[in-house]
Amino acid sequence: MSGGFSRPAWRLLLLAVFAMFALSGCGSLLWGPQQAPIVEATIMPVEPASAPVAASEPEPVETETAGPEQPRKPKKPVVKPHKVEPPPPVAAPAPPPPPPPPLIVLRTIERNDARALLDSEVQKPDGKVVGRAVDMTTDALGKPREIVVNLQGFLGVGDRKVIFPWGAFRFTPTAKSAPITLNPTAAPTPVAKASPVQLPLIDTTVERSNGGKVGRVIDVLIDANAQPQAVVLDVNGMVSTERRTIAANWSALRFVTKDKELHPLLDLSDAQINATPPYASDKPIRAVSPAPPPAPPAAASAAPAAAASAATAIAVSNARAAR
Repeated sequence: MSGGFSRPAWRLLLLAVFAMFALSGCGSLLWGPQQAPIVEATIMPVEPASAPVAASEPEPVETETAGPEQPRKPKKPVVKPHKVEPPPPVAAPAPPPPPPPPLIVLRTIERNDARALLDSEVQKPDGKVVGRAVDMTTDALGKPREIVVNLQGFLGVGDRKVIFPWGAFRFTPTAKSAPITLNPTAAPTPVAKASPVQLPLIDTTVERSNGGKVGRVIDVLIDANAQPQAVVLDVNGMVSTERRTIAANWSALRFVTKDKELHPLLDLSDAQINATPPYASDKPIRAVSPAPPPAPPAAASAAPAAAASAATAIAVSNARAAR
């Protein structure tokens, strides 16, 4: 073979290698094993085995922030609730004195709701005027009983006064003329002396319960239902020297029998008469009545006690709300 070793050469090489290994092994056998250096051993105490220790959580590591340190918020003080005692009841101040009671009571009557009786024309249903009203009578209960009419004659000759029952006519306050209409079947009767149980009103003097004079009746105001609403009184010379008329409510009148005759009574003092507005035919009617008597003292004395109890209740309520 060309280019390489021949087979006998390979064999020689292998033998040489085995020979080298063999010589190295024989050298160690000839010289003996080399002794390691002696080192003194130090006996360390052995700690007894202990129970395993539980691993603790790692402590947090504070990290520095780049920003400025924020100020800490102040802690809010803890306020312990305390029991609020109700304040003692406060004595209510004395109430102011009540205003003086009114002297009179006034009622307004419109002109379309009432018409004067005296000198009002009386007509028949066909519109013919037959006379004028000159008076009326009433009983002890204040109920109208009769109307006195002056029947016309010819040119004033033959005029005569007659009486018609109160229910024989119809009254119309809004009529421009002849507000009184007679029933055609009504029969007149001659005027006679007044009965002891009836009283003609015109020119009658109204008195007080103590006998003092109030005024003289000069007219009566009648509504559409033919019911008296007020009387017009002339108080000239009774209270002051000036001529003055006032209207008084019909319901304020009382009728009593004295000396076998009826007398109208109206308890109006001089001060009450002076406080009444005057009567005028072209203005609304202001009819007067005496003021009612004041409340009894028991009701007035109960007012401070009620005010004190109300103040105590308010104080207790405020104390409960503050809890």
